[in-house]
Order: sequence, then structure tokens, then C-alpha cells
Amino acid sequence: MGHVGIIGGHGKIALLTAPLLVDEGNTVTSIIRKQDQVGDVEETGANALVKDISDLSTEQMTEVFKDQNFDAIIWSAGVGGGDPERTWEVDRDAAIRSMDAAENADVKRYLMVSYLGASFDHGVPEDDDFYAYAQSKAEADQHLRETGLDWTIMGPTALSLDEPSGKINVTTEAGGNKASRANVARVLAAALADETTVRKALPFTDGDTPIAQALADAPATDKLA
Repeated sequence: MGHVGIIGGHGKIALLTAPLLVDEGNTVTSIIRKQDQVGDVEETGANALVKDISDLSTEQMTEVFKDQNFDAIIWSAGVGGGDPERTWEVDRDAAIRSMDAAENADVKRYLMVSYLGASFDHGVPEDDDFYAYAQSKAEADQHLRETGLDWTIMGPTALSLDEPSGKINVTTEAGGNKASRANVARVLAAALADETTVRKALPFTDGDTPIAQALADAPATDKLA
């Protein structure tokens, strides 16, 4: 149990993750951009902290993390493509600053929500709308691997709004399968509590293996592709 900060706390995955962590006895503070998102966050049992992470320097983030006395940080923010300039600002630059700030603030535990297939070999051409996102995630994930943080990189495949099954397959082969956001939330909560996931990448889809077992059996790799 501890104090968990969720960056991007108004996203669908974050709003599903926060109550799971609260139910496990954690204090959760969700960092959000807009005041009108506070009510949704507080309904999850989390505290809301209104800060636009893309506007904060590494030093400012460090002070926020120190003031909150976080034990762990979950990065669940993202633009997801469509606005290249904003994507670079958030998915790469702000994410990297948050990792450096976590190190500076002695947070140690850091979970990154990435995607299955994220790598420098993503194969997306530069004139494709998805390029900024694919490249940003590749660069941010690599920066995280090179830190001294106790990191875990989550790599769900294409997301759905399906009900949680509580079962996944850890695999780099999507095979047409999706990952429900509710299952992703459960993987985040389980991985945070499982020290065997430290310094591992976890590419996964919805599947047929209970989450706890899938994480315990996950190979020791830092790759999502």
C-alpha cells in the first residue's frame, strides 16, 4: 500500500484503475488538466490534482512529486495521434520529463502505459498521421529503460470497451485480439503489486490466463514487439 500518482487521470484506463488501487488500500492522486474533470476523478475515490503536465518543467514536476510524496507513478496520459505537435509535447517530451522527475524525487516505481508493438521498428512512415505517436512512444519507452527506476512497460493491443474478463495472454502477437480497457486497469493494479514485473515489458491481449498467473509467467524481456 502506498501513494500512487496517475498522470492522465481522466483517461478511460485511469478512471478504471484508480478505484482498484483505492480498494487495495492505496491513496491515489490523479493528475488532470482541467478543473471540470475533478468530479469524475473524485468519484473513483482518488484525489484530484489539476496540473497540465505538458506545461511543467522537470524541476516543477519534481517538486509536485516530492510534495505529494508518491511511492509510485503511473503514466496513462497521451494524445494518441491526430495532432503531431501536441503528441510530441505529451507522449514524448512530458513523459520523459516525468521519468527524470520521478528519479529526482526518489519515487522509484514507474508504470508506463504504452502499446503492443511499440519500438523503433514500428515501420510507420513519417508522412503518416500515426508517426508522431509511434515514434514518441518508442523514444519515451527507451528513455524509461535507461533510467534507474523500477519500471514496468505495459503494451496492450488495440483497446476496447468490453467488460473485464480478468484474463490475458502475454504475447507480441495480437492475432486480431483486443484488450479491454478494464482488463488493462486490472493489469496495472496487479503489476504494481507484483515485484516480478519490475524492469519488464508486458505486451498483452485479452486471453485465457488469469492476470496474476500471466504476470508471474511473463518472460523477462524489455520489448513490446
